[in-house]
Amino acid sequence: MSKTAMVMAAGLGTRMRPLTNDRPKPLVMLGGKTLIDHSLDKLREAGVDNVVVNVHYLPDMVTAHLSENAADLNITISDERDLLLETGGGLIKALPFLPEDPFYCVNSDNIWTENGGVALTKLAAAWDAEIMDALLLVVPTANAHNHKGAGDFYMDDTALLERRGDRDSAPFIYTGIQLISHRLLRDPPGGAFSTNIFWSRAIQEGRLHGMIHSGEWFDIGSPEAISPTEARLAELARAVNA
Repeated sequence: MSKTAMVMAAGLGTRMRPLTNDRPKPLVMLGGKTLIDHSLDKLREAGVDNVVVNVHYLPDMVTAHLSENAADLNITISDERDLLLETGGGLIKALPFLPEDPFYCVNSDNIWTENGGVALTKLAAAWDAEIMDALLLVVPTANAHNHKGAGDFYMDDTALLERRGDRDSAPFIYTGIQLISHRLLRDPPGGAFSTNIFWSRAIQEGRLHGMIHSGEWFDIGSPEAISPTEARLAELARAVNA
């Protein structure tokens, strides 16, 4: 089981305005807790204790929050305040702080519920270094809340992923949660770029796999997503406690 994770927290949060006018998106509150604390709680539940967090927009607010609220974790800051590097560039900059192979990578603006076990632990159990460069947690469109996209991937019987391409829709949405091998990140371009560059190569090589999330997943991309997410989480909590 991997003990190391990167949390992507450097985005500008433009779609979350006006809530991000005075705070970075990872510190937006949902259900009495910041978005990044929701992610960190999931990592703790999976036994992760080494966490790299990249920062760019209002970075001092993020680092101060982590020092006060994540003292039990070994937190390393990957500083992108001079240049926002996007997801792929952010991974490459943080790679010296991520010696474990594989390691988790989690976006800080996703909320998910568990069903039949901890999703991150199940990802680790499904990992096969012989055939995988990355293992993405994907969710069926029916279990994806607040997401307006047409789907990201198809998956075959061996769990290999294929992009939607020119098709109108695809049955699975990427959750922003993945387990990554260092092999995925080889020969990177310089500067800012998307992880999609690495994924495209892995698809061509037959090494990008998916695992279907059995719980629910919430895309917290705008202020309008917060209230319905809180309502659904409260409903699920009541059902568990009934």
